[in-house]
Amino acid sequence: MARIPYVTDETMPEEAREIFDKLAPLNLFRMMALSGGMLEKYIRLGNYFLRQGKLDPVIREIAILRVGYLSNASYETYQHERISRDLGMSDTLIAGIKEGPGAAVFDDTQRKVMQYVDDIVANVRASDATFDPVKELFSVAELQELTMVIGFYMMTCRYLETFGIDIEDTPVDTKVT
Repeated sequence: MARIPYVTDETMPEEAREIFDKLAPLNLFRMMALSGGMLEKYIRLGNYFLRQGKLDPVIREIAILRVGYLSNASYETYQHERISRDLGMSDTLIAGIKEGPGAAVFDDTQRKVMQYVDDIVANVRASDATFDPVKELFSVAELQELTMVIGFYMMTCRYLETFGIDIEDTPVDTKVT
């Protein structure tokens, strides 16, 4: 249950109104709109990862879901399980992400990404043992993006859980195009 009330027309800061009116009616946005200008900055960075990033979308979603599972962030995993399925990811792959890097479902690249995510979430700085293998798999830009995706969704999960953001009563279209 949300720890503070979601935005309403009466409580909407003017600087959030224009961007808010363009967004899907997700409770995450309904809570963040209360911050005013922060909503737009958050959306811009998130949209970059989801729509303009260089990472393969499946690798991106593996990283996002793993962060969500490690953070026990039900809202995050609910939304990104849906996005992952829209990308064609199987329930078996999604279950493997929840299980961890040792799951049999992963190919070598996916397993190394999972290990990298786990290391960053647990230790902040990736060890050479997880950094060096992913450095060999991705361009510098992709590696930087992967690391930023992990950090962005760590932040998002902490925001969601701290404010107790509820999963919407009715599913909201979150298709990434």
